[in-house]
Amino acid sequence: MTPDKGIKILLRNGFELDHQTGSHIVYYNSATKRRAVVPYHRKDIPKGPLLSILKQAGIRDLF
Repeated sequence: MTPDKGIKILLRNGFELDHQTGSHIVYYNSATKRRAVVPYHRKDIPKGPLLSILKQAGIRDLF
């Protein structure tokens, strides 16, 4: 999955851009008080880090 698709999933689930540090973008959901860090590179996000992002966001069970 590309970083752009991952970001769209987070945005659809109530996350908003919090800040960016280098190539990592941090999204925050004020309703659930959760943060998700997305590495923003040109390549697809590997399966392990993708599952970690979804777990951080609390939406892993949707996939």
